[in-house]
Amino acid sequence: MTHSQSKKLGQERANSNNAASEVTNQISNKLQALYKSVEDQTIPDRFLDLLEQLDAAESKHSKDGHQ
Repeated sequence: MTHSQSKKLGQERANSNNAASEVTNQISNKLQALYKSVEDQTIPDRFLDLLEQLDAAESKHSKDGHQ
């Protein structure tokens, strides 16, 4: 392989790595936006009621001497 061929191959690899890095950044940004939108949503009352029932059941279970 000549020096110019080696240099060209190196540039192609660098371009490929840059493109992959850009795609990774775009995916990361979109995932962060998605997580943020989910995080900003309110928790439905029904779900909160179920969590309270679970807490009450766990507390009762612990008070009865079980772990």
